[in-house]
Amino acid sequence: MSHGVAEMRYHHEGEGLPVVDIEHRHRLHGPRIPASCNAGRLLRCEAGRVEFRVLIVDDNRSFLDAASVLLQREGLGIVGVASTTAEALRRADELRPDVVLVDITLAEESGFDLARLLVEDDRRCASAVILISTHAEADFADLIAESPAMGFVPKLELSADVIRRTLRDGRR
Repeated sequence: MSHGVAEMRYHHEGEGLPVVDIEHRHRLHGPRIPASCNAGRLLRCEAGRVEFRVLIVDDNRSFLDAASVLLQREGLGIVGVASTTAEALRRADELRPDVVLVDITLAEESGFDLARLLVEDDRRCASAVILISTHAEADFADLIAESPAMGFVPKLELSADVIRRTLRDGRR
């Protein structure tokens, strides 16, 4: 059963994130050659293995911790977290995640701008970007529609299942 992030908010503080051997993954699965930054992606689930690798970008440390624990428990590999645009771009370059979850509002920065930078940069193109927010989708409907992100997920609904569905179906 999937639980929302709100239920996990203050549990398991201090737990470490899993270490993912990126080179081992490439030896097993080969390099990725995306057809398009927004192309639908086939993400495989292998027994005993992390389904896909996620970078979470949010300026709220409590949310980063809670979301990391929740999604990790649900089978996703959290390869890193970031709190600013500069840190997110650096981490995406280093880690090459399959999915980047980006908060729409990053303190004084725009998650929409970050999503655009992540998708438009050919080096990061293999990452699917999903926007997240505590705000309702309707509050930012026009900006979300214009964004190159694959979709939007409200933070209270965040789960591995919702991420999978967003990746499979595209925009919600």
